[in-house]
Amino acid sequence: MEVPNGGVAIIEKIPHGEAGQRLEAMGLRESKKIKRISGMPFCGPITVLLDGRYFAIAHGIASKVQVKDIVQKRVVNEL
Repeated sequence: MEVPNGGVAIIEKIPHGEAGQRLEAMGLRESKKIKRISGMPFCGPITVLLDGRYFAIAHGIASKVQVKDIVQKRVVNEL
């Protein structure tokens, strides 16, 4: 399951290791609210909005970020 384009969610957990460090360096941390702008087809990058800045995150890394969908109050495994 994933957050739909235009959906807003709160980051619950980010992956460990280098991927998690890179996400934290961009400002993606637990408890931050993000908005999914778009996802490219065929497992392309996911574009998110965080604190007024846009980020593209690889599909493989985005699938490891656990978020809670704010609108529907459910936990999803992928941006």
